[in-house]
Amino acid sequence: MPRFSVIVPAYKVQAYLPACLESVLPQSYEDLELIVVDDASPDACGEIADEFAARDPRVRAVHLARNRGLGPARNAGISEATGDYLVFLDGDDTLTPHALRAIADRLKETGEPDVLLYDHALVPWSGETVRSAFTGQLAEQGGAPFLLEDRPGLLRAPTAAWNMAYRREFAEGGSLAFPSGHHADTPWTYQVLMTAESIATLDRVCVHHRQRRPSRALGTAGHLDIFDQYDRVFAHVDSRPELARWRPVLFDRMVDDLWAVFADRDRLPRGSRGEFLGRARDHYRAHRTPGHPVPVRPWLRHQVLRLGPYRTYRVVELARRLGQRATGPVAHLAGALRAAALRLHYRVQLCLPLREDRAVFAAYGGRGHGCNPGALEEAFRTFAPHIRTAWIARPEHHHTIPTATLRLRPGTAAYWTALARSKYLVNNTDFDCRLVKRPGQVLVQTQHGTPLKHMGLDLQERPAVAGDLDFDAMLSGVDQWDHLLSPNRHTTLTWERVFPGGYTVLPYGCPRNDVFQRATSQDVRRLRESLGIPEGSVAILYAPTHRDYRRTQHVTLDLDRLLCRLGPRFVVLARAHHRHGGPLVSPATGRIIDVSDHPSVESLCLASDALVTDYSSLMFDYANLDRPIVIHAEDLEAYEVARGTYFDLRSFPPGPVARSEDELTDVFATGHWHGSRSTQLRSAFRERFCPYDDGRAAERVVRHVLLGESELPPVIPLAERHPVPSAAALDRFPLATVPLPTMATPVTETC
Repeated sequence: MPRFSVIVPAYKVQAYLPACLESVLPQSYEDLELIVVDDASPDACGEIADEFAARDPRVRAVHLARNRGLGPARNAGISEATGDYLVFLDGDDTLTPHALRAIADRLKETGEPDVLLYDHALVPWSGETVRSAFTGQLAEQGGAPFLLEDRPGLLRAPTAAWNMAYRREFAEGGSLAFPSGHHADTPWTYQVLMTAESIATLDRVCVHHRQRRPSRALGTAGHLDIFDQYDRVFAHVDSRPELARWRPVLFDRMVDDLWAVFADRDRLPRGSRGEFLGRARDHYRAHRTPGHPVPVRPWLRHQVLRLGPYRTYRVVELARRLGQRATGPVAHLAGALRAAALRLHYRVQLCLPLREDRAVFAAYGGRGHGCNPGALEEAFRTFAPHIRTAWIARPEHHHTIPTATLRLRPGTAAYWTALARSKYLVNNTDFDCRLVKRPGQVLVQTQHGTPLKHMGLDLQERPAVAGDLDFDAMLSGVDQWDHLLSPNRHTTLTWERVFPGGYTVLPYGCPRNDVFQRATSQDVRRLRESLGIPEGSVAILYAPTHRDYRRTQHVTLDLDRLLCRLGPRFVVLARAHHRHGGPLVSPATGRIIDVSDHPSVESLCLASDALVTDYSSLMFDYANLDRPIVIHAEDLEAYEVARGTYFDLRSFPPGPVARSEDELTDVFATGHWHGSRSTQLRSAFRERFCPYDDGRAAERVVRHVLLGESELPPVIPLAERHPVPSAAALDRFPLATVPLPTMATPVTETC
């Protein structure tokens, strides 16, 4: 008897079915049977099921004589199942890696509940992955298992069969079965939750649910069966008096679902919307609980469904559109007047005297306090306390700005006043293109790291990467620079060629790296505790860079599998590039800690024991810590062709170079990541790229630019610097090596 019976109904999903089945069979938890139900599919689904059954004895193909629909196909799978728990997947869905192991562990922890709810992520046809909005209800705090009355919010879970594991004896004993129809999951889900005597949750994405591109002719009468499905739901409630308390919640869910079908014009056939509203009105009146108040937020949809006639909806919709049309021109006029007033305000401020004691800072186009401008802002307050500093950032990043620094929102009158009258302007990108550089203003351009990839004018030869970059506008911005920071000779030569201008290069080091020389072991320990890094573990900071040649920034490295193969001592701090637009992994679970939103990448460097990256300039900064760096360059040729690099990373790396996930695993499992060869490579890399980063780069900038000093603090030679030690004290721990997979050994066998 297997632990899991994974049931996959298949109908017209031949393009997706192989990926679905391939996500099940290599699971690290292998005690399963896979039942593929061919619902008389007219395409190759049946043949694909037979091919998988011939390859793996755990697969069984069930062929139905005629097409019966999703619900009956699942019932056919249930009748064939022998596992302890039933798990459903649609034919175009996939299980996430190690999902069954996580489910099995949670079932054991919670005492074999009747039902286990787990999370899912939506995968639209456009390719990105979006975690469900229901995540908050799946918190694992508190007692488990529990009853529905302990967590009634679970009734608002998506009505789907594929986000739960069901104890087979519970399903058979309760005579649970899927009805026919398009919305067959609705009565199944509610009956399961209300009948279960023990429920548990797992806060982990276990399923990727594909949302295929809708057809323009998608409208189908099949969506009208939602009325029959809710009739079944309320008939079940009426048959058991103890369930009457759930009627108000189920009624609200019915209203939400009916409105979702009605509001989506692609779901219903043309001309059937009036009929749908009429039936919705009848169901609203038939199933509403007397005395149950109408919620405030969905009040309008309740009224439309309660009144019923389609003309009522048309009147409401017409009123809403007229309001939008009236609001649009007014809002546009108001915006134009505000913009004109701000332009006038800026021109007036440009006529007023400069404020010699003011400095304004920004980084990454309005992000929070950090990078080189952040380090310089702190140095301004330390070495030139007479200068009042201000920071430009969007409101969501204001919490990162020190309390002693004035906070400015882009586009406000205070913002334009600061740009017009502050003597010192500091940024790691260009300021607003409407900035008028005044005589007497000093603009310090810091950039944000040593360049590995092509920048500036070099992108003229790479139009696919440059996109709509205006090179004339870029050079106009360069003409406003007075000083440009450089951390090494390579950077100086590159900047002068790709950003030609009349500025002065300041080869003083990278201010953001000063913290690496000032931090102590106590600082490192405090940072690790704040991030939740277990004591004694080896923390790997994984920070890949942006890929210009990819539309979606998916991660090819399977962090779950990597950690499983390396052993329990390792954890990963996963850091997405700031252009990524979200967490690097979804969700971050177990020994993967997502730190994409952490305001200080320097703190993450200090808290980690090693860096794994690809082509990120972070490697040049991290080298100052003299800690191991491993390059994961799986697509190096593609990156070099698309973006271009200034030197061959393979011939001059900061540490071992892995060209695949298996090689990366080998580097860590065998100890090469911090062996003698790794140390030699890192030492040569530091000598070339870290000559000035001795902890006083920001001080040199302030003393030269603000205080006019010519005798600056001398650079401490590299050999005399003492980087802060790693908290893991790696040499005191024996390597937790694991057998590496060979060509004949499945990866799952090493976990």
